[in-house]
Amino acid sequence: MLVLPLSVYRLEFVALDAMRLPAYAGSAWRGAFGHALKRLVCVTREPACPPCLLYRSCVYPYLFETPPDPTVGKLRKYPAAPHPYLLRPGPGGVHPAGATVHVDAVLFGHGNRHLPYLLHAFDRAGQRGIGQGDGRLELARVTQQTPEGDWRPIYRPGESLQPLPPTVPEPPPCPARLTLALETPLRLRQAEKLVGPEAFRFGALFANLLRRISLLMAFHADAPLETDFAGLSRAGWAIRHRAARLRWHEWVRYSSRQDALLQMGGLVGEIELDDADLEPFWPYLWLGQWTHAGKGAVMGLGRYRLIAD
Repeated sequence: MLVLPLSVYRLEFVALDAMRLPAYAGSAWRGAFGHALKRLVCVTREPACPPCLLYRSCVYPYLFETPPDPTVGKLRKYPAAPHPYLLRPGPGGVHPAGATVHVDAVLFGHGNRHLPYLLHAFDRAGQRGIGQGDGRLELARVTQQTPEGDWRPIYRPGESLQPLPPTVPEPPPCPARLTLALETPLRLRQAEKLVGPEAFRFGALFANLLRRISLLMAFHADAPLETDFAGLSRAGWAIRHRAARLRWHEWVRYSSRQDALLQMGGLVGEIELDDADLEPFWPYLWLGQWTHAGKGAVMGLGRYRLIAD
């Protein structure tokens, strides 16, 4: 059964200084969050997490490095588990002092238990500065998206945190014709190569999405996904898209850990599907609007929107 509870939170800041964020700021937000979270919760000050006595009970590795759970037997082959959150940055560019700047965070399953740590770490990160010039930010309020799509205030500094319960997105009936609009670069690998516009197949997208959702449920939900993985994957490769308007969008980010610029380009554009056999894939495609797909999803890459014709 496909049950992955999740919540979408919007963290709204006021810029204390003029600041410049990259055109796509997911990496900048995530890096600042990781540094602030480790300073906030690490009590042993070990240089690396795996040898630490608190490795499997500390909030930092669970949220930011996410080691695989050794008790999840059939998934032991995976060297790392997917993170229980992802970030969706607001607009980049220049923000003058006094401007409102926001970033959305989606928390999956048990990751919602650590919402206070996430908020406190982002508050600290904003105080230290984010983006080019390290512009300082002050957390103003946090809202949470309701199932109806509204944003409800749940926290202001100095007040108590009152989050809504996580929800499981319920898909509407499967449409006969469907368009997938890729809103941030989708990075898929097939045969050890990145999939370009000409090589795109629905099967590659669905296989990646199915694996990501199953891993999120196995490591962060109450029960793993039980389904015919091999049969669904094979069926996905039989689906042909009616039209595709795709292009490659290059994006370069700086990795402080590797002290290098990394190319993180991927596919953007639209894919039209017109097939009566979409029903088996529909629940996963619907949920994928929140989980994203492909490499770099934790930074907001691989985000898509479904448009029913």
